[in-house]
Amino acid sequence: MSISDWAELPDGILDSILERLELVSDYLHFSLVCWSWNYVAKESTVKAKMMLRYNRPPMLLISSSTKKGKNTWNVYNFINNKVLDLQLEMPNVRFCGSSKGWLIAIRNNFAVALINPFFRVKGTRKKENSIIHLPPITTEFPENEKDLWKREFEHYAFRATISADPVLNTNDCIVAVIYEHRCLLAFIRLGQDTKWTFIDQRWFPFYDVAIVQETCYAVRGQPSQLLSFDIATGNNSKTKKKKRQNFCSDVERVAPAVRQDRRYVNTMTYLVDSTQGKLLMVQRYITHKPGTRETSKFEVYELDFDKFWWKKKKTLGDVAIFLGDNSSISVVASHFPGCQPNCIYFNHDYVRIRMKVEECGPHDFGVYNLEDKSLHVGVYNVQDKMSSHLSILLKKTDRLPIWVVPTFQM
Repeated sequence: MSISDWAELPDGILDSILERLELVSDYLHFSLVCWSWNYVAKESTVKAKMMLRYNRPPMLLISSSTKKGKNTWNVYNFINNKVLDLQLEMPNVRFCGSSKGWLIAIRNNFAVALINPFFRVKGTRKKENSIIHLPPITTEFPENEKDLWKREFEHYAFRATISADPVLNTNDCIVAVIYEHRCLLAFIRLGQDTKWTFIDQRWFPFYDVAIVQETCYAVRGQPSQLLSFDIATGNNSKTKKKKRQNFCSDVERVAPAVRQDRRYVNTMTYLVDSTQGKLLMVQRYITHKPGTRETSKFEVYELDFDKFWWKKKKTLGDVAIFLGDNSSISVVASHFPGCQPNCIYFNHDYVRIRMKVEECGPHDFGVYNLEDKSLHVGVYNVQDKMSSHLSILLKKTDRLPIWVVPTFQM
């Protein structure tokens, strides 16, 4: 049968096929067959709509571009340990954020771009809103430093996140970016702001940021202290000023720092907005060796919103966390066959102490079990060996892989 024949199948038959799909990856494949199948996948069945609303397991995007101008990315499904037979066309740049199914990148003029990778499937018509352009985000710095950042613009932003899908919830979408070598913090509200609002520089450096409802939580300094401010007004929730300013100085200390294992020189800190309405902080301990680096262990803390202090967790229960310098994602593991509960799936990330990926490869990835402290290095599926296709892609890529949650919008 040709594609046109498949496209003319009655909706009833397509509904019957959808009812038998259990994996999100299969649903994704179904929606990409043709426009009519995409429409049925989004509109026709209750089960399909439930799949759209449920949290979805992230997939790994791996660049197959080895030269400038090449921009093809592959999609890896860790649950069945397979590289999907579709490719995405995106800019061959470093992405500083992955949130709500969108990637965040910095342009050479310091402007911020939101990119939906699943709106850019190779061989199909790119959707008009697959890239959303935001104003440049800059601060005053010496001219020689500005020239340096123009050459290294991909690394100008350290991390970034968004609060909602910018297409489906334009007026509720807030973008927060940690940028520049001092790790400053700024945010902007889509559909409402024309300029970025900057957080008082006396609070830098910031290491991660999470937006929970209309409150922004940011972790700063070493050891990691938690701060918050109300994005709805650009100020702390206690002040509730009506007039928004371009500069936010009213910041609240939420929770004190936690003790860190001093045997490790390099520690990465992540904030995770849990699917269960909890705010988690993850400490990743890294050991550096000549020409390489290794993740040694993780520690997870949960914020007590009543007492405002961090409680160390010995188990995640039925939760799995996915970490990289561009994403912090939490899912209910039992919703997805093959997803390991109580585990942290971690990716090789950018640690500010730059080491070229092409020299050492994105090797620092694997799965960590929080309860028994077991570490499975170099695999994403602890029950299977790495697929040969994935192994080849990881060895060839000159970009860090990216966790992203698939989106299925018309």
